[in-house]
Amino acid sequence: MVVRRSVRRQARLLPVVPAVLLILLFLAAPVLWSFHASFTNAALTGRNARNPAWTGLENYTRLLSDSVFPASVVLTIVFVAASAVVGQNLLGLLIAGLMTRARKSVSAVVGTAVVAAWVLPEIVAAFAAYAYFSKDGTLNQLLGTAGLTGADWLYAFPMVAVVLANIWRGTAFSMLVYRAALNDLPQDVSEAALMDGAAGWQRLVFITLPLIRSSIATNLMLVTLQTLGVFTLIWVMTAGGPSNASTTLPVLAYQEAFKFGDIGYGTAIASVLIFLGLVFGVAYVRLLKGDKR
Repeated sequence: MVVRRSVRRQARLLPVVPAVLLILLFLAAPVLWSFHASFTNAALTGRNARNPAWTGLENYTRLLSDSVFPASVVLTIVFVAASAVVGQNLLGLLIAGLMTRARKSVSAVVGTAVVAAWVLPEIVAAFAAYAYFSKDGTLNQLLGTAGLTGADWLYAFPMVAVVLANIWRGTAFSMLVYRAALNDLPQDVSEAALMDGAAGWQRLVFITLPLIRSSIATNLMLVTLQTLGVFTLIWVMTAGGPSNASTTLPVLAYQEAFKFGDIGYGTAIASVLIFLGLVFGVAYVRLLKGDKR
């Protein structure tokens, strides 16, 4: 009997084995290699490309003396907080709330327009954002027709431009999450509060938000982790410039590893980025567990 149960358990696990192997091959293995390379002097070309030597914590101590790295950490946190935690999250919730009250035809048009930016290939969305914010781009053309003077947004306000572009690019995901959460809300609770004379903001703060807090935490975790790794959008729009004014950690890691050929130092920066992702992930998971208690 015990043998049969063991065989049944193994049989249930068999369908999962291919997925686990693929995850180990395409996710865990590159991460482990990157972490190992961060302790070496691996290079893109030259002698160190073939036979990298173990250097211990040298690459990580370099981070402490690198004037660009601390600023890059701050820019990364600002980019994540402004475009994901605040921008995509709040705008997605606002659009989802308006869509639940709008007519089906209006809701369908708005939903399609918002999702269109999300389903575009990232490189296409990046070039579209570049064309919009460039000196001779769409934004300045619109300002010119209104009698206003535009600016070289990608040079004068690079972080503002990439933050707005990422909000435009990723808001659809938050909208879909909150639309599903709002549709599952029990209508009798909201109707009872309305009959008791509760104002709209009171129903939102004391009823709606507490009921969808698990969806809020899940959405925040996913958009935060996704935004931490944004590279193509920033690279196409500003390439981290001007003067590193929009150099987030993914951009800095790419520059060091592939532009300057210092694979070891670039992977050390990437390892710090992975650590930041783990910190955010653990924080949100604990928040989710707290909601379920």
